[in-house]
Amino acid sequence: MLNISGLNEGIVLDHIKAGKSLSIYYQLGLDKLDCQIAIIKNAHSRKMGRKDIIKVEGNVLDKIDLDVLGYIDHNITVNIIRDSRIVEKRKLKMPSVITNVLKCRNPRCITSIEQELPHIFYLADPEKGSYRCKYCDELYTPTDAHG
Repeated sequence: MLNISGLNEGIVLDHIKAGKSLSIYYQLGLDKLDCQIAIIKNAHSRKMGRKDIIKVEGNVLDKIDLDVLGYIDHNITVNIIRDSRIVEKRKLKMPSVITNVLKCRNPRCITSIEQELPHIFYLADPEKGSYRCKYCDELYTPTDAHG
């Protein structure tokens, strides 16, 4: 049994789909943080069979965009650790608006011409998890973004 020591202060991203932790690590910009980070891949899970876990040491909650995380997978649990204890568990939800996470692929969209415009998408269908571009209404489904 692999044992990764606990955190005194930090966050634990739990219930990540097995094999997805490394892409989440980069999408959240964790590679740019100056702190210890543990990525546990394929951990045993009664609920999921196998799962990934990311442990981030320190007071970093304000440096992680939970909307991006909610967009990537709203089933991930965010555990906030203080004094070696879980003081809060946050369930994520799909954000109603995401900015600069997706890039509009419509060549006629204003974002193709005006490079400095933010790429803003709104939640079009919560059941399907689909988003639409604010400017041209181009549809994005989860399979478009995650392959």
